[in-house]
Amino acid sequence: MEALGAELVYVGFSFGVTIAQRLAQTRPGARGALLIDACLPVTEFGEEWPAGVPVQVHGKEADEFFDEDLPSARDLVRSTPHAELFLYPGDQHLFADSSLPAHDPEAAAVLLERMRSFLASV
Repeated sequence: MEALGAELVYVGFSFGVTIAQRLAQTRPGARGALLIDACLPVTEFGEEWPAGVPVQVHGKEADEFFDEDLPSARDLVRSTPHAELFLYPGDQHLFADSSLPAHDPEAAAVLLERMRSFLASV
């Protein structure tokens, strides 16, 4: 039986990033992580980001909630060549959720395209 976490890409939005990031950093065989609207310090779940595990972090540049996590996202990107940070103009949190007033269709479309490319590459 294959170990849980093997060959998975973990995805989290906002508070869900906590779970996705923890799993990507601690489960052997993780294929990647997509962290949207949040990013925790890598040291929350270990010494460093796992070698060879690609990660993308997405957020709005003026989102007051993401602003707290932006230093952690930048540190993550500096710590590994397998990390990318994408900042979108605006201040909406959960901008990809079409059921919310914060939805930004243009930014959500770009996010979706970047996510598809990421998933195709892992």
